[in-house]
Amino acid sequence: MPNRTPSDLLPLPVSQMHILLALTTGDKHGYAIMKEVESFTEGAVMMGPGTLYGAVKQMLKAGLIDESSERPDPDLDDERRRYYRLTDLGLRTLDAEVARIEQLARTARSRRTDAMSRSGA
Repeated sequence: MPNRTPSDLLPLPVSQMHILLALTTGDKHGYAIMKEVESFTEGAVMMGPGTLYGAVKQMLKAGLIDESSERPDPDLDDERRRYYRLTDLGLRTLDAEVARIEQLARTARSRRTDAMSRSGA
């Protein structure tokens, strides 16, 4: 994989953004990622396994996440689960995407205000 920078990967697909956000709190297996996304979006996003694992495959290839070798207590875990963790590139890309979205929101607010002023609203 060539050396990538966050800007090479932007804009992120929404599913990848949600996965990166879910992994900011620590390593997780697929089902835990889906539940975390559902939780922080207050049920607005319910990511299915096809969406999750398709995105995970792309993110592993891009270097945004890695498969973690760390495992919780074997008595509390299913050995078939794969755990994923955020990489340094993943965290930097998340930061860059947040900055991109914040700039987009500032532009949208400004243009909306301008349009309302012109329409007399």
